[in-house]
Amino acid sequence: MSDFPTPGPKTCPSRSVNRRKWLQTGLGAVGLTLPGYFAINQLQAQAAIADEFKSLSGSGVIGGGKAKSVIVLFCWGGISHFESWDPKPNASSDIRGEFHPISTNVPGIQIGQHLPRLAKQVDQLAIVRSVYHDCAAHGKGMYWNMTGHSPPQPGAAANLPPSAEDWPSLGSMVSNFKNAPKGFPSALRLPYPLVDNGTLQAGEYSGWMDNSLDPIVVKTPGGTPYGGVSRSLGAAELDLSAKIDKKRFDGVKGLINSFDRQVGLSTSYEQRDHFRMLASDMLVSKEVRHAFDLDKESKKTKAAYGDHICGRSVLLARRLSEAGVPLITVCCAAGDLNGSVGDHFDTHANNFNRLKNTMLPTFDRPAAALLEDLKQRGKLDETLVVFLTEFGRTPKINGGAGRDHFPDCYSVCFAGAGIQGGQVYGKSDKIGSEPDLFGCKPNDLHATIFKALGISTNAKIHDQLGRPFQITDGKPLPLFG
Repeated sequence: MSDFPTPGPKTCPSRSVNRRKWLQTGLGAVGLTLPGYFAINQLQAQAAIADEFKSLSGSGVIGGGKAKSVIVLFCWGGISHFESWDPKPNASSDIRGEFHPISTNVPGIQIGQHLPRLAKQVDQLAIVRSVYHDCAAHGKGMYWNMTGHSPPQPGAAANLPPSAEDWPSLGSMVSNFKNAPKGFPSALRLPYPLVDNGTLQAGEYSGWMDNSLDPIVVKTPGGTPYGGVSRSLGAAELDLSAKIDKKRFDGVKGLINSFDRQVGLSTSYEQRDHFRMLASDMLVSKEVRHAFDLDKESKKTKAAYGDHICGRSVLLARRLSEAGVPLITVCCAAGDLNGSVGDHFDTHANNFNRLKNTMLPTFDRPAAALLEDLKQRGKLDETLVVFLTEFGRTPKINGGAGRDHFPDCYSVCFAGAGIQGGQVYGKSDKIGSEPDLFGCKPNDLHATIFKALGISTNAKIHDQLGRPFQITDGKPLPLFG
């Protein structure tokens, strides 16, 4: 961790229920090099809007609600805000780094050099440059961003495996309010669960909510991880890419039984039957098979997203969103954190070559294609696209030409579903070490997502004993048009 100062208190109480533990897999106002006129006007406008929202947010009902579905693009490993959404061209070279900012299609807003396609989509984006929390471990940073709550023991370096004491994931909470069409789960994760050093991470599952609200992991058809190595998850997943015949359908039994054994659910008949039925419905449903059939897309469209696992996963997410799945999360790494498959955003070493040659192009192409595709298809107004990550990277470049974990300040983005594009919300300091204006936390990001979905921030979810908990203690960011 860096010695740079951090903002004030960041923790947010988490709630837990003592239960049997289980596992289940299944974008400067604001930091820009921008003319002073634009900066002053944007800051004044943001301040006025923020004051207005502060007075309204107590009701938990503040408009929004255009989103029929949410696509979360999660940059697993911790994407560097310096090289993506919050470049610092006026900082010293040991902070600025090797890249240069580029202009976007919105006057005055610049982003990282190796996001040229997304630079043409900034008129659709609300870039938030002032997010922070207090967890420097991958899994715990992901837990913060995917649950909107601080994980247990936030200061500890160790990651956490899933537990029935965890706060539920975004997918599980949305599943409580939004139903999917028959045969589809309400929340899906592509193309694999988030793993660090071979361990599944807490934060992606239903926690203390009903286990049937767990997001389902489904393998993306085709697409090659960088390095050409197939990923072995060591966890249950569904592969819906093949045609379903009786022999394959009978194989579902083995898949589900294997799933049961892995997660230790042999005595949880209700949960086991739920997943058996869901898997069966998914595997035999013509609608599900159609949604997963990427060959229904034109060669031009598939090329626009990219013929690799990230590109095909983002394209599949668009198809699943159109099919009515309320929430789809895509892990936008080209590989896993063990380094056995391609690359990821955990750039402790060789940061600039890895981002330039692999990670940023792998992310830029499908992310920009998704925004353009949704817009051309008339679906962007009803689809919320959220760009998340677990944390940012250190301002100071280390001796290995890399940047280390840094939760004290990072950037995320929103697009679609009533979000006002072409704006930057918040500001980091001159070296990107802490929020300088409108600091916000993951719970505020969650409140923004719930607002877009028309879910009151005062809505309640219940644990398995029926006890109520408010869905979020965050406040929606004033990003809506």
